[in-house]
Amino acid sequence: MSSKHLPIPGLILMLAALTALGPLSTDAYLPAIPAIASGLGVSIHTIELSVSLFLAGFAGGQLTGGPLSDRYGRRKAIFSGLSLFFLGAAGAALATSVGELWGARVLQGFGGGLSVVNSMAIIRDRHSGKDSARAMSKMASILMLAPLMAPILGTLLLEVGGWRHIFFFLAGYAFLLLLVLALRLPETRKPPTEPLPSPLRSYLNVLTHRTALGYLFSVAFAYAGLFAFITGSPGSYIDYFGASPALYTVLFGLNIVTLLACNQLNIRLLHKYSSQQLLQTGQRIQLATGMVMLLAFLLFDAPLWLVVALVMIYIGVQGFVISNGMAGTSEFFPHSAATATALLGASGFGCGALSGALVGVLGDGTPLPMLAVMLGTTLAGNLLGYWLLPKAQADIRSQNAES
Repeated sequence: MSSKHLPIPGLILMLAALTALGPLSTDAYLPAIPAIASGLGVSIHTIELSVSLFLAGFAGGQLTGGPLSDRYGRRKAIFSGLSLFFLGAAGAALATSVGELWGARVLQGFGGGLSVVNSMAIIRDRHSGKDSARAMSKMASILMLAPLMAPILGTLLLEVGGWRHIFFFLAGYAFLLLLVLALRLPETRKPPTEPLPSPLRSYLNVLTHRTALGYLFSVAFAYAGLFAFITGSPGSYIDYFGASPALYTVLFGLNIVTLLACNQLNIRLLHKYSSQQLLQTGQRIQLATGMVMLLAFLLFDAPLWLVVALVMIYIGVQGFVISNGMAGTSEFFPHSAATATALLGASGFGCGALSGALVGVLGDGTPLPMLAVMLGTTLAGNLLGYWLLPKAQADIRSQNAES
């Protein structure tokens, strides 16, 4: 189905800017983690845990924001979330202890999740089917500028004014975004024609839908692998391989270039293949790459250039998994799109928080914990997707035939 409403000028760009809160909040301060640890007098692994705490808050914000958005509208949920994000970012900038930093990051994450969950819901308000997957891929292509530029921006802010300036920047970004969306983004939620189920019932509807569950697990474990890398890469690239913060920024950016290319390829291939076919192809490539990475490190202590090249492939094919998984999940819940995408996003960021924490807890000064967790998460996503999605394809064909 094509667009259901008159065009909203700059909609995809606005939604990409909103969704960028997530990668900006994690990636911009990655090069500053050693400096933050030094400034607060704690270990690097202690600061790395703030990534997982942010992701946990982000997941909680999505679970809360989904039902609120479906009941009271997208705009109210977005503006409430951006306000909390602003307070959390400002609190992190002013933190004088690691406990204060952790608390501010949880608040920042909660506000970010509360607002960002609406991006996918707004796309579902206006598109369905392959149009939804294409719109999400287009948004993701623009969105890739955030994780590409965030480490560069973080490094510049770190050099110019110190790590606190990174969080001041995030607070200013949220405030500016709130003003723009207040002026340019209309309400897209269509008032329900019948009473909405309770949030618990809405979540149960998703969790008991075999097709949606297959997509959900695929996306959640893809996020888990991604955040295992995000959490472990500063210690692996900078401490173990000896890369400078500036070189780390470049190497991190290479992954985003690959991801952007895969997103563009996904848009083109959707004209010929189904979302499920592309998702599962991406999963298979990711699994094979994860196995090669771990074996290469265990057998001959793979050099930095080889690890970087394999990670680029592993992260790049997320462009096939995440966009198609998100579109596939929300397709079945047109009247509770925010709730469905909230559960999807919360599962992804929740798994990301757990995988990131696992990398931090297992940290031994080598890339081994990061590589092992990356392989384990993609293995789980492949197995669950293989178990649940073959029936899903039959369900989709049946639904298309009925319509």
